[in-house]
Amino acid sequence: MDNNPEAPREKHPVAETFERLWSQALLAVNTAEEEASRAVQKVATVAGWSQDEVRRQAREFTERLAGHRKDLEHNVEERVRQTLSRMKLPRREELSAFDARLSKLAERIQNLEQPK
Repeated sequence: MDNNPEAPREKHPVAETFERLWSQALLAVNTAEEEASRAVQKVATVAGWSQDEVRRQAREFTERLAGHRKDLEHNVEERVRQTLSRMKLPRREELSAFDARLSKLAERIQNLEQPK
């Protein structure tokens, strides 16, 4: 593994796939929010709502959408966390500790190889 900080870091295919899917999900949510806003305007026109009523309905609808979006994000994060725990992937702290142990072992081996 190259320790050059300027070297581009390759992403794991699973991470790339997850990022792509997450971006698509956020795009879908944003599109749904825009479509909902247009729908509220159409309903307002048909129902003859005042501007105050339109704003109130839009605010309530936006609050509900924000709640659903937050729930969606939480659920996705929780599912990813559960999946990663089932995969038994090491945590960052465990990798750091392993790296420190490897460095100490490499140093000990190097000391053993040096003539006395």
